[in-house]
Amino acid sequence: MASELYNTIDALSREKGIDPQIVVSAVEDAIVVATRKYYKSQENLRAELDKDTGKISAFAVKTVVENPEQVEDPNLQVTVDDARKIDPSVEAGGELRIPKATEGILGRIAAQLAKQVIFQKVREAERDTVYNEYIGRVNEIVNATVKRIEGPDVIFDIGKAESRMPRKEQSRLESFAMGERVRVVIVRVEKASKGPQVVVSRAAPELVQHLFQTEVPEIYDGTVVIRAIAREAGERTKIAVMSKDKDVDAVGACVGMKGMRVQSIIRELRGEKIDIIEYHEDAVTFAEKALQPAKVSRVTVLDPTDKHLEVVVDDSQLSLAIGKKGQNVRLAAKLLGWKIDIKSEEEKRQEVEQQMSALVSNAATPLEDVPGLGEGLVEKLSAAGITTVEALADMTPEQLEAIEGIGPKTVEKISLAVNNYFSSLEGGELAAEGEAPVEGEAPELAAQAEAGIDGETDEAAPSEGGDGVEAAALEDTAEIAPETGATEEEVEPGKTPAEQGE
Repeated sequence: MASELYNTIDALSREKGIDPQIVVSAVEDAIVVATRKYYKSQENLRAELDKDTGKISAFAVKTVVENPEQVEDPNLQVTVDDARKIDPSVEAGGELRIPKATEGILGRIAAQLAKQVIFQKVREAERDTVYNEYIGRVNEIVNATVKRIEGPDVIFDIGKAESRMPRKEQSRLESFAMGERVRVVIVRVEKASKGPQVVVSRAAPELVQHLFQTEVPEIYDGTVVIRAIAREAGERTKIAVMSKDKDVDAVGACVGMKGMRVQSIIRELRGEKIDIIEYHEDAVTFAEKALQPAKVSRVTVLDPTDKHLEVVVDDSQLSLAIGKKGQNVRLAAKLLGWKIDIKSEEEKRQEVEQQMSALVSNAATPLEDVPGLGEGLVEKLSAAGITTVEALADMTPEQLEAIEGIGPKTVEKISLAVNNYFSSLEGGELAAEGEAPVEGEAPELAAQAEAGIDGETDEAAPSEGGDGVEAAALEDTAEIAPETGATEEEVEPGKTPAEQGE
């Protein structure tokens, strides 16, 4: 018959859910610690509990050796001759057990020390048992009862152990009362923890999935499949569902008649909003559905490798698509597993305009590509900040003359070079034939350049011969000027080359 002590140990073991032998070992270890403290000995001590009598015996254990030369530590070894004085049956290589008296001599301090050792051993065994019990049940839904509230944490009783729900695992909409029964998700089991090891959650997406499996028979039997869930507890949940039967509407099955099924889940979640979306393999179509209730104008895949989408919505739909504090687009991105950029039509239009402006600016022609401009002139213009033909063409003669090292003659040279360059781009006949521009035909910049040189615009007197005579006179001028060393501005208007020569 078992002793009263052993019956007490057995009852404690059943209450804590641990093996009785673990408690017995804890008691024996406690007696060893108390005995060592009392005797102040470094011997190898052991203790044994007699199950029938409840008596705990302590003794020192020494290894038996042949001769004194083999004794390295007297606390741990003894010669065979000395050992046989205590136990005649021992042999070399065996163990000698020397009893240590414990009854009536250990005292109150030793008993208190033994008690602490027992509690520590039992606590460690209990933690190991809880860990082994629940480590394989992570993400499982369990029924829990609110046991107490410790600051921001809520402590639940989940049967064989206590569980803890930290603040970040709670829904913003929920509050708990003592003794209330709720469903929670086991999110992790911590091996080394001061408080309860099992951490549970009411904010995990698995809770919503479990509630839909409970309320929707089509999900339970596999006709409708939940493909993805994105949740912000206490705010909104988006759930993507797909039907394996073409005759079954996945969204309708989850909503239920008059919304009864989804309303039941919303009540369980204390009023959390739920969006039920039909799943699509095509990311573009799925993105349009996921951003509901906003209406999407178009979706563009920017990078299929990095899973990056661009969504354009009407200006009036932009705030609805983004949602409160970005919640709608954030949940949609989490549901799709893609990065989503949302832009309004106006923002997209401005972006396109900027890209076109950048293309135009990139098409600017450097001064080096213009024939007729020497290296020295290009350097002077570049030093003044003029590096492209387009910028040069926009300048007036007065602005050019203001640049150091550029005079009226140089302005005329620049004007002709720029006009010939643009004429060649347009396929003009003047650039092709190498003729100087004549009055009425030169672009505005050439006229401005001549005006800047003389201080006034030259006016050719009309001749009686008409246009033909005037053209002939200009041709003669172009031929004679090099011979006489005179420039165009030295030829008097209205005179023939012969008269000018005279």
